[in-house]
Order: sequence, then structure tokens, then C-alpha cells
Amino acid sequence: MPFGPIAELQERLRRDVLDGRGDETLLLLEHHPVITLGRSAEPGHVLAAAPELARRGISLHRASRGGDVTYHGPGQLVGYPVVRLDRGVVGHVRAMADGLIQVLAGLGIAATWRRDAPGLWVQGPRGETRAEARTEARTEAKICSFGVNVHRRVAVHGFALNVAVDLDAFGLIIPCGLPGVAMTSIDRLVSGAAATRPLTPERLAGEVASALGRSFRRDFEVVDPARLFRTEQEDQGDAECASGTPAMGSHPIAGERVDDHGRDQI
Repeated sequence: MPFGPIAELQERLRRDVLDGRGDETLLLLEHHPVITLGRSAEPGHVLAAAPELARRGISLHRASRGGDVTYHGPGQLVGYPVVRLDRGVVGHVRAMADGLIQVLAGLGIAATWRRDAPGLWVQGPRGETRAEARTEARTEAKICSFGVNVHRRVAVHGFALNVAVDLDAFGLIIPCGLPGVAMTSIDRLVSGAAATRPLTPERLAGEVASALGRSFRRDFEVVDPARLFRTEQEDQGDAECASGTPAMGSHPIAGERVDDHGRDQI
């Protein structure tokens, strides 16, 4: 999916939640190749010039999320929970992290959360190619990145989990503004029974949705994606008939109060 329309969709879903016209929604998808710059990003952290990005078919977008520069592309599972905050901004990100840690553990991958560099980190092979992964020493590497935007206690944006993404693309940027950071992916790390079937974002999406439902204490249910891509006029016209059908809906619960002055990022 292209980045721009999905960013617009998240904002519309957030407006619907704030206006009481829509349910909380979890979007799980793969993006077309794109480099995004968060609100604190340094333009110099994009190392490739525009012609090189164009040659590779990679677009460049500003994003309302917090954080620095990252890459999205095929083979990466991107999740955007458009939900009300129950536990504050950090607690919201930790809820995502805890759910994904469970999914990775099921694949035999031990991941840890780092608040100083928001993401999931593993002890894994460093290097941009499989040959390097076999020969280089194991070191800490990042397998999942996070970045959110919160307005009036409703969050958008979320996480990017490297499943079988082309890690060479991260060489075009300074990922998350961390010089020398090693990026890795699930397919680099799994072995044995977990690797008997090709690992794809689509294959993991259901398990990730279930894990996030548990960590957010929500009940997400699958809906037709086409239903989400409606114009504002269409929304106004069929709001009555859609109001009784949860769109990956959930039941909000009370939690930590957060002072919300504008937009918060992590």
C-alpha cells in the first residue's frame, strides 16, 4: 500500500473515533518502498540522493509520527493501531512491544524493548547480506521500530516489524538516526520448524492481531479493507448503517490519565 493514502486514512479514522462515529481500528499492511521522516528527523539522515531513490522506486514522505528516519517496504509488517490511550504514550508503545515480543518468542526469537532507542532489539547476525550474516559476529540488532502521534488521547502510526524485508534498503538511511545501527529481520533469525514455511507479513498478521488484542485488552475482528476506504461523503451517507458494525472494533477501558496538549510523539 502507498504511504500517503494510509496516512490520510489514519487521520480520518482518528476523527471518526473522536467524533463518536467510528470504532478503534488496527491496520496491518505492507507498504510500497518508502522512506519516511518523523517530526524530529534530520534530512541528512537520508543518505541517498533523489535520483538514486527514484531509480530504486523508493518514495520519500514526511510523517506526523515521532522519531527520525526509517524505511518501509515489502516483507515488512506495518501496524497502525488507531486507538484511545489507556496507559499514556509510553504505555501505549509498550503494549505494542509486549504483543510483538510474544509473537517473536513463538518463533524462537528473544526480543527486548529499549526505551532509550524505542524498538525491539535482538542478539542476531549483523550485516546486509546472508553471506555476512553467516560470517559476522552476533551483535545487538533492531528488528522492530516504533513511532506514534497522539492527539486528544487517540493514537495513530505504530510499528514496523521486519519479517522478510530487503535490509539493503536501510543502507540508504541512518535508521532511526542511530549511526552504525544493525537492522535484522525474522527470516534472518528463525531456524528449524519455524522456517519450514516461507515467512511473510500476511502469514504473521493474524497472530500479531491476536497478540495486540491481548496486550491492548481489545477484541479486534477482521473487516473488509475496502470498507475503510470511503470518501467523507460516503461516510456521511452510510453512517447510520455502519454504526452497528464494529470495524475491527473494541471496548475502551479506563486507564492512566494523560495531559494532552496538542500532539505527543515517541
